[in-house]
Amino acid sequence: MGIGAGILLIAIGAVLAFAVHWHVSGLDLQVVGWILMLVGLFGVILFFTFWNNRRTGSNRVVAERRVYDDPGAPPPPGV
Repeated sequence: MGIGAGILLIAIGAVLAFAVHWHVSGLDLQVVGWILMLVGLFGVILFFTFWNNRRTGSNRVVAERRVYDDPGAPPPPGV
């Protein structure tokens, strides 16, 4: 779920919870609104959690250090 879908769920849930005064038999629209707001909030929190992990993961710098052991030129013959 992206941030847009989460905000949309929060907005629809807020409308259902606070602005709609219809009564549907067997369904409480205020409860449905609160559930949609909580799901949207959870989605936005997950989005920012994964977005933060992805953002910090791409800034890592891997440094590789190579050390070469060069003993120099071989000794001249007869030494």
